[in-house]
Amino acid sequence: MSRIGKLPIKVPQGVTVNVENNTLTVKGPKGILTQEIKGGIEVNVEDDKIVLLRPNEGRTERAMHGLYRSLVSNMVFGVSEGYKIEMELVGVGYRAEATGQLLELSIGYSHNIYFELPEEVKVTAKAEKRANPFVTLESCDKQLIGQVAAKIRSLRKPEPYKGKGIKFVGEVLRRKAGKSASSV
Repeated sequence: MSRIGKLPIKVPQGVTVNVENNTLTVKGPKGILTQEIKGGIEVNVEDDKIVLLRPNEGRTERAMHGLYRSLVSNMVFGVSEGYKIEMELVGVGYRAEATGQLLELSIGYSHNIYFELPEEVKVTAKAEKRANPFVTLESCDKQLIGQVAAKIRSLRKPEPYKGKGIKFVGEVLRRKAGKSASSV
């Protein structure tokens, strides 16, 4: 039996779960998420718990069992608590400005980069004097917020010598030593 798949998912107060035609819908204070369940995985909602069951012990069924359990668990957490990712812009003259769903980044190129975010993701930019600018992303969808954060980071990845670029808060960068001066 799958160690992850067999664990029940506790549904917190204020979250409703509905299953119709292999489509799971989770509603909560932060939003609504849907997921199509394939591979014969059966979803049972009892009182305040969600249990996923698989029809047999086939290789794909075992893989899908743990996968869908993790996806449903992330959905329940997302609509109740929400996900938050903080990013730091490290570099001289790097700026970030958020207006609605548009994020304007000045990250060392000859032009500013305008990044339009999906409706499900909320963005805020914070810049204080003598400190690096921060960009904060919030959403109920873990997959979407991770994809958006990875796309923003890919615009200017942190380089290993000075650490300049866009990095996640708390991310540990592997630093390299620069050129050493030769003695003649």
